[in-house]
Amino acid sequence: MSEVRDIGIDVKAPSATCEDKHCPFHGQLPVRGQIIDGVVVSIKMNGSAVVERNYLKYDKKYERFEKRTRRYTAHNPPCLEIAAGDKVRIMECRPLSKTVSFVVVEKR
Repeated sequence: MSEVRDIGIDVKAPSATCEDKHCPFHGQLPVRGQIIDGVVVSIKMNGSAVVERNYLKYDKKYERFEKRTRRYTAHNPPCLEIAAGDKVRIMECRPLSKTVSFVVVEKR
């Protein structure tokens, strides 16, 4: 399994290899849908990471923007070597567990 799959978007493939079946580059997990940029907050779960995204939402009534935060649990392939505080790009995939429907595809 040393060959790297093309996942269909323009991201740099990891130089390390892994045997993870849920890795989009070295396993069989297809990715589709949303692409989200965020910051890794926690990697305490086994094989998963919590990614946080901050954004602004416009409030029509008050004609102002409000800050909002959203946290996503994403699968963390071992070949990417992600640590807390890293900026990453995650992409939607099929549900891997109750809360995990995204996978980390790039360390930025």
